[in-house]
Amino acid sequence: MSDGRVLIGNRRYSSWSLRGWLAVRLAGLDVDVDLVPFTRPGPTPGIADVSPSGLVPYLEHRGARVWESLAIFDYCAEFNPALWPTDRIARAHARSIAAEMHGGFRGLRQSMWMNLGRDFAGLGRTPEALADLARIEAIWADTRARFGTGGPFLFGKDFNAADGMFAPVVTRLLTWKPELSAATLDYCHAVRAHPLMVEWYDAAAAEPESMVIADYENPA
Repeated sequence: MSDGRVLIGNRRYSSWSLRGWLAVRLAGLDVDVDLVPFTRPGPTPGIADVSPSGLVPYLEHRGARVWESLAIFDYCAEFNPALWPTDRIARAHARSIAAEMHGGFRGLRQSMWMNLGRDFAGLGRTPEALADLARIEAIWADTRARFGTGGPFLFGKDFNAADGMFAPVVTRLLTWKPELSAATLDYCHAVRAHPLMVEWYDAAAAEPESMVIADYENPA
């Protein structure tokens, strides 16, 4: 019997679900994965009736109830402290950029949403989205220059909580294909090739046609 469950939405679209799922998998928590397909119009009853925020991801584990992706990463780090860098300065930086990701980049979210099954190359390039993208590229370049020289991820050889928080951004960039620096593309390809990301993409591709949502399939 498992120690709990993590509630997620459609893998094809749900960026926040991806973050929460990565957290529990990276921490090695023994939890069931319960997927509740999104309904339109929302909110989705199977999610709203369970999650305190009415949103995914939502984690139940050994009596703890945790929602919001960043809180789930922090909770999971109690079981796997390596989710955050061990160095104090690097850890402060990782928490800062993860929090910025959690609370910002509305332009990118609105114009280049997550869809793992489509190619929207050349679309979604609003001024707000491109401004967010410039900031994200600057974050990644600065972080890797200061802390990530030992490997392909933001803080070196290990995929950690900061990478997990930015992983859905990587999926957006691979779907919408804006112009990116060579260093950004290298990082995107490293994240995409991580075994957990491969597993998530494969599961998304296996979702039935009934889970496809027209709103996310037809960009303006």
